[in-house]
Amino acid sequence: MTYFEELKKKAQEITKPTNQVLAVSGSPRKGGNSDVIMKQILLGLESENIASESTNLGSIDFSGCIGCEKCRKDKICTMLQDGMSVLYPSIMDSRGLVLVSPVHNYNVTSWMKAFIDRLYCFYEFDNNTRPRNWSSNLANQNRKVVIAAICEQDNIEDLGFAIEAMQRPMEALGFEIVGTLPVFNSFEKGAVKKQKEIMDKAFELGVLMGQQLK
Repeated sequence: MTYFEELKKKAQEITKPTNQVLAVSGSPRKGGNSDVIMKQILLGLESENIASESTNLGSIDFSGCIGCEKCRKDKICTMLQDGMSVLYPSIMDSRGLVLVSPVHNYNVTSWMKAFIDRLYCFYEFDNNTRPRNWSSNLANQNRKVVIAAICEQDNIEDLGFAIEAMQRPMEALGFEIVGTLPVFNSFEKGAVKKQKEIMDKAFELGVLMGQQLK
């Protein structure tokens, strides 16, 4: 059995998520403001004794969904064998998810968009209807998500669609939104650390998610 076949088997054997959290940063800048916010949320989770793991998508070699529809049969993406394949078992096994992205051109980064698109494999479609009715294999499992977006400017208009671009797909997949965190005035690496209110809010969101996962 190849490495990717083992990953597929591991993912397909997961039938019920555990009370752990997967945190995902969509920033190409390691250790930047997105990673700072992500780690602060995880500190809140840690205070509630919730296990977590994190990843920076900029360090993973993976591609966006190509719409091949092979996942309709396999229930997981098997056409593309890459860094995202490694994440699928953690996604399925974690009842909590944290998504953090800087704002690029009024939206999430291309890395975060590709990550979200690769969750398409969790949808089920009824091919007897047009447009097709659909459901999510991740729904009805009490899954939770915290969402944060970071931008350089100082007003909500410049945040663009970033939070909505993460929130709406997660809701469609069956996640309950624990909270969203818009962050402004943060461009230089680590600048968000100077915003005590934001850092406190990130920690509080982690605490809140931890309490809801218990």
